[in-house]
Amino acid sequence: MNPVGIAFIILLVLLFAKVPVFISLLAGVASYMLFNPDVSSQIIAQKFISGCESTSLMAIPFFICAGIFMNYSGITRRIMNLCGVLTGRLSGGLAQVNILLSTFMGGLSGSSLADAAMQSKMLVPEMERKGFSKPFSSVVTAFSSLITPLIPPGLAMIVYGTIANISIGKLFVSGLGIGVLLCVTMMVLVAVISRKRGYGQLRTERVTAQEFWIALRGALLPLCLPIVIIGSIRLGICTATEAGAVAVIYSLVLGLYYHEIKPRDVLEGLKEAAISTAGIMLIVGAASCFSWIMTKEQLPQAMAALMVNMIHNKYIFLLLTNILLLIAGMFLEGNAIMLVLVPLMVPIAASYGIHEINFAMMFIFNIAIGSITPPMGTCMFVTCGITKCSTTDFIKESLPFFLLMGGLLLLISYVPIFSTGLVELIY
Repeated sequence: MNPVGIAFIILLVLLFAKVPVFISLLAGVASYMLFNPDVSSQIIAQKFISGCESTSLMAIPFFICAGIFMNYSGITRRIMNLCGVLTGRLSGGLAQVNILLSTFMGGLSGSSLADAAMQSKMLVPEMERKGFSKPFSSVVTAFSSLITPLIPPGLAMIVYGTIANISIGKLFVSGLGIGVLLCVTMMVLVAVISRKRGYGQLRTERVTAQEFWIALRGALLPLCLPIVIIGSIRLGICTATEAGAVAVIYSLVLGLYYHEIKPRDVLEGLKEAAISTAGIMLIVGAASCFSWIMTKEQLPQAMAALMVNMIHNKYIFLLLTNILLLIAGMFLEGNAIMLVLVPLMVPIAASYGIHEINFAMMFIFNIAIGSITPPMGTCMFVTCGITKCSTTDFIKESLPFFLLMGGLLLLISYVPIFSTGLVELIY
C-alpha cells in the first residue's frame, strides 16, 4: 500500500479511538516516514515549527485571553440582564434569553464549549424552576452555543482562514450575518414550541425606557467589542492578529472600569489562555506536517482532478461535501476535520467556481453542527454532563432543531448571498 494511504488509515483509526488529535496526526506522519525512508525527520521537525509560525495564528491566544478576561469582568451578568429586557415578553422568555445571550457572548468568548458550559450552569437550573423541561432547556443551551463559532472572533474562522489563506476579516463579517440569521430563526422556533407547550414569558408589562437604558448601559461597552474588531480590520487600522491584542487590552480596561477584575484573575486568565493555546498549537503543528505530506504526494491535485472528472455539477459537489462533513462531524472533532480536509477540499471547490467565503462558511457551519451530533458531539456531552440530562431525551427533544440546522445549511450552501452579501457590501 502507498505510504500516504497507510498514514491516513492510522490517522483515522486513532481519531476514532479518541486518541488526542495531535498524537493521531503525528502517528500518521511517523508511519509515512517509516515506509518512506527518503523523508528526513529534520524536514518533519521544520514543518512542525513553521506551521506554528504563521502570524495569523497569533490571533488565537489573544482572542482566547480576551474571552477569559471578559468572564472575569462580570460581563456575562450584564449582558444577561439586557437579554432579559429585550426578550422578556416573547414566548419562552428564558429560552429566548439563552439564545440571545449565546449570540452576544459569541462575540466575546469565541468558544462554543465555554458558552455551553457557562449557560448550562447559569440558565438551565433557572429554566427548570420556571417550568421548562430539562431536555428542552439542555437542547436550547447546546444548540444556541452553535452560534458562538460563527460570531467574530470565532476561533474556527481564524484556523480556517489560516489554513486556506483566506481573509479572516471577511470571514468575520460573513460569520456575523450567518450568526444573526441562526439566532433569529432559532428564536422563532423556540417561540413556536413554547406557545404549544405553554412555556410562559418573563414579564407581561412593557419595558420602560429607563429599564431599557439601565440594562443597555451595563452591556453597551462589552457589546462594542465585535464592532471594534471588525471595524479596525475593515478600516485597515490593524490586522486580525493586532485586533486580538486590542481585544485583550479592551477586556482588561473593562475589568478595571467595572472594578471586578483583580491581579489574581489576570494571572489565572493568562494561565488558562496559555494552556488552551498550547493544545491548539500542538494540533496545528502536527497538521502542518500532515499537510506537507499530502502536498508532497500531490493528493489535493489528484482529488480535484478526480472529482471534476466524475462530478460535473457544482451543486451535486456541494451536496456530497455536506454529507461527508456531517458524517465526519458525527465521529471527529472539528479542528481535526478542518486541518485534514480543508487543504483537500478548498482547491476542489475553487475548480468548480464556488466562492471561497461561501464554501468556508458552509464548512464551518457543518463543523458547528457536528459538535452537537451524536455519537461524539462535544457540546451535547458537555451540556448533558452539567445538566444531568440523558442523551436519549436530549436527542428526542432536538429533532426540530436538527431540521432547522439542515434547512439553514442548505440555504447557506446553495444561496451564496447569505454568506457573501454582507462581505460584498462592506468590502
